[in-house]
Amino acid sequence: MRVTHFGHSCILVEIDGTTVLFDPGVFSDGFAGITGLDAILITHQHFDHVDVDRLPDLVANNPDAVLYADPETTEQLNGDSVAGTWTAAHPGDEFSIKSVTARIRGGKHAVIHPDFPQIDNVAYLLGDDTTPGKLMHPGDALFVPEEDVDVLAIPTAAPWMKLSEGADFLRAVEPRVAFPIHEAVLSDGGRGAYMSMLEGLKGSDTDWRALDKENALEIS
Repeated sequence: MRVTHFGHSCILVEIDGTTVLFDPGVFSDGFAGITGLDAILITHQHFDHVDVDRLPDLVANNPDAVLYADPETTEQLNGDSVAGTWTAAHPGDEFSIKSVTARIRGGKHAVIHPDFPQIDNVAYLLGDDTTPGKLMHPGDALFVPEEDVDVLAIPTAAPWMKLSEGADFLRAVEPRVAFPIHEAVLSDGGRGAYMSMLEGLKGSDTDWRALDKENALEIS
């Protein structure tokens, strides 16, 4: 598996001959010129996870990619005719992307504040029948799936979370490998501190792999 981080929650995953892009949002750079995608997957509607201005070109450059998003985002994208035809990913759904099976889990965004409406948010698990959770992208929720997760993209910092919650989530999922996403809200100095603390709080069986924007990570 090869994972390329384009900043914040946008990652490109190359797994079992299948290429999937997650959450191309406004805080991410470097994804606009990508071609040859098999799927574009969006966890929820917030602008840091879907950039509606750059999305049309991305979809046009990848005509064979299947397009999935949470139900509310799907309705918005199809209603506004922003780019392509999107399919709603409901919790419990499963669908194939070439040789990979995508399993949909979760359902709701983490609570930011009681005065804010709680929107849809889905977690995606990519894998196969033998290892259903080869990789998990949880979007903006700390949802712990029933499936074992081999590689976890873990949110690092957000208005809806604190570091202790991220550490508890990391320990609860117990992935073999974890790497941080959702870090754009941190300063350069704060980013280093957060990464160091999360690494120190992880379980002993988890391999922590921090990577800079537009850098790739090979995971065997």
